[in-house]
Amino acid sequence: MHKSELIEKDIHAYLKQHEGKDILSFLTCGSVDDGKSTLIGRLLHDSRMIYEDQMAAVSAASKKVGTQGNEPDLALLVDGLQAEREQGITIDVAYRYFSTERRKFIIADAPGHEQYTRNMVTGASNCDAAIILIDARPKHGMLPQTKRHSFIVSMLSIKHVVIAINKMDLVSYSRERFEEIRENYLEFAEHLGIDDLRFIPISALKGDNIVTLSDSMPWYRGGTLIHLLEDIHAGTHGHDSGFRFPVQYVNRPSSDFRGYAGTVASGEVRVGDRLVSLPSRRSSVVTGISTFDGSEDTARAFQSVTLTLSENLDTSRGDMLVSDEDIPKLQDSFDAMLVWMSDDPATAGRQYLFKINHRQVVGRITSIRHKVDIHTFEHLQTPSLGLNEIGQVNITLTHKVPMDAYRKNRSTGAFIVIDRINNQTLSAGMVLDHDTAIQDIWEAVPKSDRSTTYQSPVSPKERADLLGYSAASLLFVGLNGSGKTALAGELERRLFERRISTTLIDGQHLRLGLCRDLGFTSADRSENLRRGAEVARHITSGGGIALCCFVAPSDKDRQHFQKIVDDHPCLLIYLDAPVEVCQQRDPHKLYVAAHRGEIADFPGVSSEYEEPRTPDLRLPTDRLNIAECADRVIDLLKDRSIIPS
Repeated sequence: MHKSELIEKDIHAYLKQHEGKDILSFLTCGSVDDGKSTLIGRLLHDSRMIYEDQMAAVSAASKKVGTQGNEPDLALLVDGLQAEREQGITIDVAYRYFSTERRKFIIADAPGHEQYTRNMVTGASNCDAAIILIDARPKHGMLPQTKRHSFIVSMLSIKHVVIAINKMDLVSYSRERFEEIRENYLEFAEHLGIDDLRFIPISALKGDNIVTLSDSMPWYRGGTLIHLLEDIHAGTHGHDSGFRFPVQYVNRPSSDFRGYAGTVASGEVRVGDRLVSLPSRRSSVVTGISTFDGSEDTARAFQSVTLTLSENLDTSRGDMLVSDEDIPKLQDSFDAMLVWMSDDPATAGRQYLFKINHRQVVGRITSIRHKVDIHTFEHLQTPSLGLNEIGQVNITLTHKVPMDAYRKNRSTGAFIVIDRINNQTLSAGMVLDHDTAIQDIWEAVPKSDRSTTYQSPVSPKERADLLGYSAASLLFVGLNGSGKTALAGELERRLFERRISTTLIDGQHLRLGLCRDLGFTSADRSENLRRGAEVARHITSGGGIALCCFVAPSDKDRQHFQKIVDDHPCLLIYLDAPVEVCQQRDPHKLYVAAHRGEIADFPGVSSEYEEPRTPDLRLPTDRLNIAECADRVIDLLKDRSIIPS
C-alpha cells in the first residue's frame, strides 16, 4: 500500500508527487451488516490514511459502542453520525479518500437499509465502479437489498462491479460457500448487462484479500481487492461523449465582457471550436477559456471554466452549449426510469418540477408504464410508484429541454423530480434511449390479468374461399413526403373496384383519435405504430386487407409490427425517396418545423431513418409516379396469391 510519510515531512512534495494520478470513484453497497463500513475502515487503515488522533478517537469509541471487544472497530472510521454509531449501521452516504502508488480513490459508502435507498442512488451517480458486499454466512447471502442495489448499479450504467463475498472467516474460508454465492449471483445478474463483473472472497475484519492475498484461502487465484481497484479503467463516463456544457450562470463583471460559466459535463472544447446554444440553436465560436489558474486552450470533462464566444448569444442559466457536430435532442416528452424516494407516491397526471441540466421545468408524469420486480425483473403494471420502487414512466414537460439518453451521457441524461409545494426532492431519474423505451412498450404485459383471447369459429381459409382473396397487411414505410398515403389511397380505389375490402390506416390520422395522447418522440412514434398494428390485426382477422402508412424509422419497430399481425401475410413496402425530394413536397411544413427544432426526433432531420434491408417491395418514388407504383403493388399481391390474377 501507499506510504504516506511525505504528508508529515513535506506536504508540497506529497501533493506534487500525486497530482498526476488518475482518480477512481467507487461505491460500496449491499445489505445491512454486510461489512461495508468495516471494509472502508480497513482500506483507510492499511493505506495509512488515518492520523493518530483519529485512531485514538476510534479506539475510545470502540470501547463504548464498538463490536470488536478490545480491538479497534474500523467501521467507526466511516460511521460518523451518532445515530450510526448507536445503531451500528450506515445512514448517510460517507465519502472517504485514500491512495496507492498507482491511483487515488474516492469512496462512497452507501447505506444498506431499504429506507435509505435514495442515499445510495445519490452516492452512485458519479461513480465509475461499485463494490457490492455479500455476507457469506449461511442465513445471509443474497438478500433483497443486495438485488435492489445491483439493479440500481446496472440502471445507473456503472460498468465495473466487484462482488466482494465478505466474512469468509465466519464460514471457515469455505470455497464451496464462495462458489455457491457466486453461481447464485451470476444467475440473478444474467439480464443486468454489467460489462465487467468480478468476484473476490474477503474478510474485511481480518484483512484477508484486501491488501495482501490470504493464506487461509489458497484456492483463490485472483488478485487482491486493491489490485482489482487499481486495474479498473477510470473516468470513462465523461470522456467518451460529445461536448456538453450546461450553463450555470452568465458572468458579466463589466459591459465589455460576457462569459458563460459552468462545468464541462462531457467531452472537450478548444479555442476556435464552433458551439451551438440550445434551445435557441444559434451558434458561435469559442474565443477564450478561463479557469481558476488562468486562460487555457482546451477544457475537458469535469473542469469548471468560463467560455467566451465570438458572438453574444441569448444564452442563460439552464441552456446548454454543445459541439455543432454532435447536438443532443430537444425533447418535451420522453421515457425515463425513476427511483422513487418519497413516502408520497408518484402518480400519473400530477405536476412536478423536473430539474434537468440546471434548468427547472414544470411537467407531469403522463403514464407509469410499469414498475420492476427486483427479484425477477418482471415488469408489473401499477397505478403509482411507492417509496424505493423503481419504474419506467413517460414524462411530458411544458417546453423542450436538451437532453441525452442516460446510457450515452450520464451527466446530461440524469434529472431529479421535485415537489412544487415544499421543494422536496422526490425522485432521481434517467432518460431512456430509444431501444430501451421501445422494447418495453412492445413487450409490456396487459394491465388486466382477466382478459382472454377470442378464437373465431371461422378459419382464415373459409373467409378466403368465400371472399375470393386472402386477408393481409401491407405496411407502407418511408420518410414523410415519400408518398405513402397517396399510394395507399390509389390502391384503395383499385382494390375496391375489384370488390376487395380494404381499410387505410394512416399514422397521422391515428393521432387525431386513437393516438391523440402521443407526441413525436421516438417512443411515441413506436407506440403509434404499435397501436396501428393492433388495428391491422383486427382488420385482417375479419378477412380484410389493411393498408398501413407509417414512417416507422426503426427496423426493430417494423419487426415488432410484423410479429403482431403474423396470423396473416404482412408485406413490407418501402417508398424510397431522397430526403431532399421529400422536403420539396412537404405539404404540411413538417420539415420546416423540424429544422426549427419544433419537432424532436424527426427522421431525416434530427434522427436517423433505418432503411429496410429486405423489403418485399422497394419503390423509388422520386422516379415512379403513383400509378406505376400501384401497378407494382398489385403485381406483388398477385404473385403472393393474396388477390386473384
